[in-house]
Amino acid sequence: MVQDHPIHITDADFDRVMKENPYVIVDFWAEWCRPCHAIAPMIDELAQKYAGKVLFAKINSDDNQVKFQEFGVMGIPTLLFFRGGKLVDQVIGAMPKGPFEQRVLKHLA
Repeated sequence: MVQDHPIHITDADFDRVMKENPYVIVDFWAEWCRPCHAIAPMIDELAQKYAGKVLFAKINSDDNQVKFQEFGVMGIPTLLFFRGGKLVDQVIGAMPKGPFEQRVLKHLA
């Protein structure tokens, strides 16, 4: 199914989502994190723009510590890029839309 908005995932379904989708960008975030909220509209917009090509997934770092620790996430927001279930890139902290979209496109090529 084509997702035109970010989906919310947990530690429990993380691996399944990676296996079922060729290109996933996971946003590690928390409710109290202001920069996380600042980039949310950009993530929503790109999820719509690249629906069917990129799946954007959000994982709440407060509720899902296993993947947070597994990938060594030190601060949020952290966005991890997965192609074929393998980690291929990451962005730590808020990034302007233009440079972020270029990172997204680099892995679509």
